[in-house]
Amino acid sequence: MSYLLPHLHSGWAVDQAILAEEERLVIIRFGHDWDETCMQMDEVLASVAETIKNFAVIYLVDITEVPDFNTMYELYDPSTIMFFFRNKHIMMDLGTGNNNKINWALKDKQEFIDIVETVYRGARKGRGLVIAPKDYSTKYRY
Repeated sequence: MSYLLPHLHSGWAVDQAILAEEERLVIIRFGHDWDETCMQMDEVLASVAETIKNFAVIYLVDITEVPDFNTMYELYDPSTIMFFFRNKHIMMDLGTGNNNKINWALKDKQEFIDIVETVYRGARKGRGLVIAPKDYSTKYRY
């Protein structure tokens, strides 16, 4: 499903995508198109892209092709979703302890739309840290 979404092929393109967008939330999926986790996430992203296009834009970045941000954003996971608004990284309290990014594949479209709406509303109010609509601290039941 990654072919349905725009790819950014350089560090400069990623910077420009974040800088150029004034009114919408920029969602960037860092990872590999061939990775199974990314494929699941890309399917959700592609299916919600049309729904959220008025307040969010989605880009994909291959972390092998564009390694510029791997150290800065600690991109070690198969799939990583990050949010930016007006050139500012918007953090999100998901209850997991890692407030910088979503590093697993969400399978529910409505759940992702809810997260994006929450991040967008918080970012518009000037908040740098937004509380997620759902607590993911118990995502894995041991």
